[in-house]
Amino acid sequence: MVPRKGLEPPHLAAAGPKPAASTNSATWALHWRDITEKINAFRSQIQCVHQFRHLRADAILRDFTLYCQPKFYQFLKNFKPMSVGHYENFPVASVLLPAPLRYPVSLIYRFARTADDFADEGGLPAAERLAQLDVYRQEIRRLEAGAVPHQPLFVELGQIVHRYRLPLQLFHDLLDAFAQDVVKGRYADFAELRDYCRRSADPVGRLLLHLFDAATEENLKLSDAICSSLQLINFCQDVEIDWRKDRIYLPQDEMRRFGVTERQIASADVSDRWRALMRFQTERARALINSGAPLGRALPGRIGLEIRTIVQGGLRILEKIDKVEGDVYHHRPVLRACDWPLLLFRALAYRRHTAGFSPR
Repeated sequence: MVPRKGLEPPHLAAAGPKPAASTNSATWALHWRDITEKINAFRSQIQCVHQFRHLRADAILRDFTLYCQPKFYQFLKNFKPMSVGHYENFPVASVLLPAPLRYPVSLIYRFARTADDFADEGGLPAAERLAQLDVYRQEIRRLEAGAVPHQPLFVELGQIVHRYRLPLQLFHDLLDAFAQDVVKGRYADFAELRDYCRRSADPVGRLLLHLFDAATEENLKLSDAICSSLQLINFCQDVEIDWRKDRIYLPQDEMRRFGVTERQIASADVSDRWRALMRFQTERARALINSGAPLGRALPGRIGLEIRTIVQGGLRILEKIDKVEGDVYHHRPVLRACDWPLLLFRALAYRRHTAGFSPR
């Protein structure tokens, strides 16, 4: 699926020249030794962590070993953090996806990312940023009318819209949310904030379900919960970054309830009141993402694994926020390369745990 900064998705490096077979063998021997050490470490976790008491360790390790092939190791090795605006917590054509889906997923991401960049061009007047977004809106309308778009991005987008029968209203929803970012910087309550998430994050998950040919009513509901929760997690990560853009994505009524003021945000105050507010935000986001997590078991194969890994990534960020007691000013939590083996392991474990899996 594509919410904002901090849960950096895996980045696939460009393929380089193929090394000689002897080099491949020697290099892979070293890689496999490293992976074996990781598997042994995970085996120790299984033996001591109470949450894994219902899991078959041998089955999980077999699955983990299956995915730790040279291709997946290269994916971990080439992992690079990316600044991706609203969509840091979403995958970008991850290696976990079936190859035919990576291009359309990356194309949807490119549309969303560039449009989001227009909204975040702080040096430009608001009217000019809105005009840039309106150019994209006109291109979507050309697709709706069956006309040829003017920009190459939309020519490509039109091809996948036609092939996968993607609803164009979802692209309009994204553009509406980005335009809202230009003119609105405060949210009165959670209902108002959730409506923003409905247009800024949920459409991406819905588009992916259409790509997967899995857009059932139940799946769409679960996807919305995952996408909105990832957006809320980004809001928690980026309090300081958003403040510098004169935006606060914490509901105003909840700030008043916990006694937190904008002045405290400006001064990076991490008092008990702030910690209580952040604890409330993370607990709500955790409950929401867990409510959507069954989607990862409902979808088959590598698509399901991709969704489960996204969910575990969101939960991992929440763990990091809790660990620093909400001090995202001085310890902004992000996913790093070393987190991804753990996320994959948890994603595989979740598939086999019928009662669900939510690490705390």
